[in-house]
Amino acid sequence: MSIGTPEPAKALRPARTGATRQKIFDASMELIGERGAAGVTVDEIAAASGVSKGTVYYNFGSKSELIAQLLRHGVDILKARLEGPAPAVPAGAQDPAGTQDPATAGTQDPDTSGTQDPAGTQDPAQPVPAGTQDPLLAMEWMIGAAMDFMSDYPSFARLWVSENWRIPSEWQGTFAVLRGELLAVIGAAVENVAKTYPVDTTVSRGSLETAIFGACFVVGLDRQTYNPERTRDQSVAAIMAIMRGYVLKAPAPAG
Repeated sequence: MSIGTPEPAKALRPARTGATRQKIFDASMELIGERGAAGVTVDEIAAASGVSKGTVYYNFGSKSELIAQLLRHGVDILKARLEGPAPAVPAGAQDPAGTQDPATAGTQDPDTSGTQDPAGTQDPAQPVPAGTQDPLLAMEWMIGAAMDFMSDYPSFARLWVSENWRIPSEWQGTFAVLRGELLAVIGAAVENVAKTYPVDTTVSRGSLETAIFGACFVVGLDRQTYNPERTRDQSVAAIMAIMRGYVLKAPAPAG
């Protein structure tokens, strides 16, 4: 490599699943989630893991690498949950997306009642046919999966929130990569909604995705820390209000 040429960024390695590494991951997650990355030493990680300090270095090389892989490990679990299959719309479901104007709910245009839409001109804000996957219900399911993750891994959520926006940060590059992966999952879900429902095109798509991303961490962590009486469904509904504000109301039937 020539002088002055920067070395390429080190690729993030997928977390391994060996028993020793898993013990170190679990202990590190608890300690770092409680006290922050800077407040934890390798000696403390080793003691909490029940291994020697040398074993920690053997498996990870350094505390910095341990935290980078800890972040990767947590994001891999979260992504797997977010990308899981959402349930299909049940038969008989009415306006599952909540986009119909409640003042006109239950009414029909007598000129079109019971007709098919072979030309594809039906209002896209009408309920999705039973047996198919409604993208807003899929989004709701995905946010629920995020809330479950925050409940199962509150220490990871605390680590993410405490370190992600810290600048400068030793792990800023790592966070940028992992954040991009999570935003891509959310972005794909938002895109599916926009393909099915009329949406407010004045809303910045990137800002919307970031709002949902941040809300999942903040609402989930706030529930764990300060408001345990709030239910999972209440938390999901609050975040879904962001998406439902993006989807335009169906127009009132003619006549």
